[in-house]
This record gives sequence, structure tokens and C-alpha cells, in this order.
Amino acid sequence: MNVASASGSSGPSGSVDLASPDTFLHGAPHEALTALRRTDPVHWQPMDGEPGFWAVLRHADVVRVARHAEIFSASEGGIVIEDPPPQTLARVRTMLAAMDPPRHSAHRGPLSEHFRPRAIARREERVRDICRAIMAEARERADVEFVHEVAAPLPTRVFGEFFGLPRQDWSYLQKLAERITSSQDPDFGGSGYGDDDAGAEMAAYAIEFAAARRQHDPVEDLTSAILRADFGGHPMSDFDFGGFFVQLVTAGNDTTKGMLSSGLLTLLRHPDQMAELRADPSLIARAVEEIVRYENPLHYFRRTALVDTVLADTRISAGDKVAMYYTSANRDETVFDNPQSFNIHRHPNPHLSFGMGAHFCLGAHLARLEGRLFFEELLATFARVELIGEPVRIRSNLNNSLKGLPVRLMTEIRQIRGV
Repeated sequence: MNVASASGSSGPSGSVDLASPDTFLHGAPHEALTALRRTDPVHWQPMDGEPGFWAVLRHADVVRVARHAEIFSASEGGIVIEDPPPQTLARVRTMLAAMDPPRHSAHRGPLSEHFRPRAIARREERVRDICRAIMAEARERADVEFVHEVAAPLPTRVFGEFFGLPRQDWSYLQKLAERITSSQDPDFGGSGYGDDDAGAEMAAYAIEFAAARRQHDPVEDLTSAILRADFGGHPMSDFDFGGFFVQLVTAGNDTTKGMLSSGLLTLLRHPDQMAELRADPSLIARAVEEIVRYENPLHYFRRTALVDTVLADTRISAGDKVAMYYTSANRDETVFDNPQSFNIHRHPNPHLSFGMGAHFCLGAHLARLEGRLFFEELLATFARVELIGEPVRIRSNLNNSLKGLPVRLMTEIRQIRGV
């Protein structure tokens, strides 16, 4: 067995720096990732100022890491490759994404019923109404910055209603969510991941909101459902609610916003397939799955090895960081035919963008519903969509998203009039 260790890479080094946010400024380095999958599928990536990490690049290996929480912990070091300070790690551990079994199971269980397909399907009419309202607003402007003016309002409004949040707070929370997830970009934060001030501010908002809600009769929304649920034999504390809230709101806002805006850009770059969707909207659900595979909203999630282990002939030591690279696994040639090609007819499509195992994305069914209804209403409302400027990506080694997408939205009437 050819075994490598953290003292040196098991393959080519220096071909790509996965730790640097600048690596992803113009899109994921798919050519380099393809080469590494073949030669160094568990790739040692050094980092400046702190220990490096193992980048897990093949589909099967990512699945193995995701399914074995007893070996690869989400809680031990958090879920991003940068080691957080102790106070941030403590807060992160109140989030589902950074819990290990059995605590994860005890906290996820009471929430799951609200995110199952049947429960989400009951929200279809309301989500469609929100999509139609957004399209009506966009129709009045015609030229829009699509990311923030069209894509972002959908998850913001859906989660605002889901949690029963005051409408005047929705925009404020969306901006906090963006600061948290996009803080490596100088337009939103600074040089490091995770705006701790924004995270603490959102958690404080949620704690205060939960305390106020407990003083009133419960209403039928997610906040009340969480506060009255049994979490491992006791109710959720206001502090724990803060962590839950931060994860659900940031993930629901940012990943959906990314899916919708990156999805539109991908369709604009594949006009024949966009025309197919216009002609047959029944293809949109499958197209959303392909968008999520092709432009997965997150490049990776981190785990920390709890014990010495071997993965793909590579020795990993207890305490090592291990990053599951969805951006690479979703284009694994051993799993997907023509993986670098966008294909709305792809089936089956076993992408890993929603995770795998116990940490499979709680909001996956909601995201799919939002994506399908959004593109149905977008294509039904606008006969033509044109790119009128250069798309701009977020500077991030985690988020695979756009921060600017200038487009012109034209209805059939405006086309006929030559506007």
C-alpha cells in the first residue's frame, strides 16, 4: 500500500492553492482538480499561519468521510478549514452542521418533520406567490443586478415567513447572513472567513427574539415549533436557539441565492438548454439538480479526524483537518458521464451538493422547491434575459457564488416594441 502522511504530499504539490480565496475568483480550478483526482485524490494542502488540511477530491471518498462521524468529526474543529477562535467554535457547535451524533440526531429530529417533502409541498402555493411578486417587481426595473435584486429576496422572504420574523427585519438579517458567509471578500468583510461580529449579532437577535416569543402564546411557525420541541429530554435554550437560527438563516439565504443566480448565468451560457426549459417547463426540476451539481453553492465542508485512519491509501492522523470537496466530487469521471458538461437531462445525478449521511441538508427539499418555482416564474414572465455586464464572483474559498450579475429582463410586449 502506498501510504502518504501530513509530512508531505502524496502527489504533485503547488499545482493549486485550495486554501486561498483568490484561487476561486474566476471560478473553480476544475482542470487542476481533475488532475489531482487522478494522481493525488487525498491531497495535502498547506496553509499560511496554521496547520494545513487534507482535500478529499473523489466522490466515493467524500461519501466515506461524510458517513463516518465516529472517525471524522464536524464538532471537533468546526466546519471551515480556518481554525476558529475558541469563542467562535463554541458558538459554531450550537449549529446542526457542527454537531456529531448522538447530539446531532437529538437536535435534528424535532426539526425534520417541518422540512420533509410533504411539509414543504404544503408551502408550494405561498412560495410561488412570493416568486411572482419578485418577478413583478423586477419587471418594473427591467435592468437589474440579479443576485441581490431578484435572487436574494426569495430565500429572505421565505425564511422570514417560515420563522415568523418581523418583516422590517428581513433585509437586516439578509445582510448579516451575507457578512457571515462572504467575509473573505473585502466588499462584505475582510480577509478571513466568518465575520464573528455579524455571527454574534445575529445570534443575539435570535436569542432576544426567542425570549420575547416565549412570553406570548405560540403561533404556527418554525420558531414556535423549535421552542416547544423536546431536544433530548429538555427544551432548547435561547442560547442554542441562537446557533440554530444563525445556521438556518445563513444557509437558507446564501446557498439558495447562489443557486438561483449561478443557475441563471449557467443557463445564459447554454442558450439551447434554456430554450428547452422554456418549451417544456417539466424539465426544470431536473435542471435544478444539474445546476446544483454543476455550480454547487459550497466548495467544501471540513471534518477533523478523531483517530488515526487511512483514506485512499493516505495516512491521516488524529487531529488532522479533512475537507470534503463537493466541487471536485461532483465532477468525478468515475461517477458522472462528461462531468465538465452542463446537461439538464442528466439522470441519475448523484451529486453531493446537499451533503450525505446524517448531515444531508435539512433544507434540501425547500431549496429544490424554491429553485423549481423560481425558474418556472422567471421563464414564464420574461421572454428574454440578456447579460449586460460582467458577472463578479465572491472572493471565497468556501462559497461558490456570485456577488454581481447585471442582466436585462424583457417581456414579450417590450420585445415587440423594440425596447
